[in-house]
Amino acid sequence: MATIEDFNFNDKKALIRVDFNVPLNEEQQVTDTTRIHAAKPTIIKVLEDGGSAILMSHLGRPKGEVNPELSLGHIVDTVSEIIGVHVIFVDDCVGEKAEQAVSNLQPGQILLLENLRFYSEETKGDTQFAEQLSKLGDIYINDAFGTAHRAHASTTIVAQFFENAKCFGSLLAKEIDAIDKVMKTGEKPVLAILGGAKVSSKITIIENILPKVDHLIIGGGMTYTFVKAQGGKIGDSICEDYKQELALEILKKAEALGVQIHLPVDVLAADSFSNDANTKEVDVTNIPDGWQGLDAGTVSMQRFKEVVLASKTILWNGPLGVFEMENFAKGTIELGNFISEATKNGSFSLVGGGDSVAAVKQFGFADKVSYVSTGGGAMLESLEGKTLPGIAAIQA
Repeated sequence: MATIEDFNFNDKKALIRVDFNVPLNEEQQVTDTTRIHAAKPTIIKVLEDGGSAILMSHLGRPKGEVNPELSLGHIVDTVSEIIGVHVIFVDDCVGEKAEQAVSNLQPGQILLLENLRFYSEETKGDTQFAEQLSKLGDIYINDAFGTAHRAHASTTIVAQFFENAKCFGSLLAKEIDAIDKVMKTGEKPVLAILGGAKVSSKITIIENILPKVDHLIIGGGMTYTFVKAQGGKIGDSICEDYKQELALEILKKAEALGVQIHLPVDVLAADSFSNDANTKEVDVTNIPDGWQGLDAGTVSMQRFKEVVLASKTILWNGPLGVFEMENFAKGTIELGNFISEATKNGSFSLVGGGDSVAAVKQFGFADKVSYVSTGGGAMLESLEGKTLPGIAAIQA
């Protein structure tokens, strides 16, 4: 795996695909700078070697048209502040204007190109557009894990024009390493915790990771499809009835592989989907009509704690309850505490997937786990066992 550590960027122009698709408020200010901070080590390495950095990214979904609201010009000051170096901006990403800005670039300087998706050729993976981009740099670095699952011009196609001069950035290398630790090289016992509402969105992940884990905790809304499939009464809880057979197949497959599946045994049920609802803890197989399970119960959490603390490699994808409502966040928070404790004791923990990342940030666990993935869709596709085009292009 070629990374930035394998190159010296002295007097080189590094064309870096970053993921600066950051949220902006109505005043066009960046409201979450995580992705910019994540790209900093790669940019700094290039500059410290004596090279210059040309940053390219998309922002939002402008659908191949120039949209001033989605200009990367809005984030220049924030990027300059975080990197600690003044960032030059050019309002195009290919052609004469971009090429001129690059030729003026001195070692130690950073140039940010305009939104790649102002050109429809970017998302179409157009070869000519990718070739135009390739003219801007001597070495290509992909550091955008969040878009590595897309075969776009800047994430995948452009790499073919840099035969022996392409590598992974620091962030992308860390993401690949973290996933490999869970899927291939992790110390046993390996535990996967899958939460969230739907079995259907996690089927391929479950099927791909079952042969690689020793324990699987299933929580969140998915619980009730499994419980109902086994004959339990789930009241008004969320359930994918058409996935019940599949749930039974997963349980059978796990048993054949010697994987222990842990489902909640009790849940915090509510008489309506509201933070102000009446609540009570009930047996997961006997939820009264008119009530729905919205969080894991006390006994379940005690059992989950034992499994988490006994595991050496932990993957967490998806919350255990409706953590957006304060009264149903307890299970997810406790799980975060258990994983933090296991990590402190030497276990490797990877958190990935939108909701669990949001929970980890919200409840202050980001610095207490081994690695928090920045790429939602890309992370999930990796766990499903798919080869991501952006990664394959660098390895080609």
